Amino acid sequence: MKTIVKALAASTVLAFSATQVLAVEWNVSLWGKRRAFTEHVEKLAELVSEKTGGEFTLNISYGGLSKERENLDGISVGAFEMAQFCAAYHPDKNPTLMVLDLPFLGVSTLKQEGDLDMALYQHPAVVDDLKRWNATILMASPLPQYNLAGVGAAPASLEDFNGMRIRATGGIGEAFKKVGAVPTSVTSSEAYTALESGVVDAVAFAPHAHLSFRTIEVAKWWTENLNPGSVNCPVVVNSDALAALSDAQREALMASIPAAMDRYYEAYQAVYDKWEPVLKENDIEKVTLSDEVVAALQQAAAGPVRDEWLAANEGKIPARELYDFVKGKLGEMN
Repeated sequence: MKTIVKALAASTVLAFSATQVLAVEWNVSLWGKRRAFTEHVEKLAELVSEKTGGEFTLNISYGGLSKERENLDGISVGAFEMAQFCAAYHPDKNPTLMVLDLPFLGVSTLKQEGDLDMALYQHPAVVDDLKRWNATILMASPLPQYNLAGVGAAPASLEDFNGMRIRATGGIGEAFKKVGAVPTSVTSSEAYTALESGVVDAVAFAPHAHLSFRTIEVAKWWTENLNPGSVNCPVVVNSDALAALSDAQREALMASIPAAMDRYYEAYQAVYDKWEPVLKENDIEKVTLSDEVVAALQQAAAGPVRDEWLAANEGKIPARELYDFVKGKLGEMN
């Protein structure tokens, strides 16, 4: 009898150990708070846990693992297994991604932006670029077109941007620089304080970020139709961690992406449903710039910023090929 009991006990320990080996928990580094921008990651965590019976879980942290500018570095050394970052925070670390941040590319919808992002992320040059950081892009985080929320006198002409201090990153920042503005790349989390304290006169964000980071509570005006572009913020995983998953776990992860992205687009629709009421509640002046002003900004910024980006990256990455790829994909979508 004792022998049977010992055998049962031993088998229980072995089964428990096997379960422990199979169970995987990934740490996920995000920032700010849960919002539309992170809903696809939240949905992914929910689905992966459900599909694997809790054997594979994503432990999401909002700022507890790393600063947003250091997420790619954290992925590269395996400090955590998944993270979100915005390419414009460190263009030198991900030069191939910066083609998506060029101003006035001609993207018309959020879904189109997401499809364009994912198409570029699968380009061999981008895959190789991210390999340097032991990173594999899992999902896009497409953002709506940015617009300015600011204090002081609202812009009405191209000249009004001269000397304006604007929180803007990537190609959007370069576009405003072309018309005399002074771009600064303070992080999203610092934008409210920068606007409130007068460090900047305006902040370039998509509506969800103006809501999440409360800049709309400080601003006096909002440009409705400037639409200079957006920034791309992929969700990446540590390549070694991805390879170490079992086939079933990897399938659960990858098969959950479409539903996670659907949730993302639903979340952004909800943001836009409440955007107008929030503008009214905060007594924000809606500024509609004339077609002439928008066209002048495009002419002053789009071509020159593109050409400078191409020249700066000549011989380093296939910049012209990537730009033509993006424009070609947009042409197919329109």
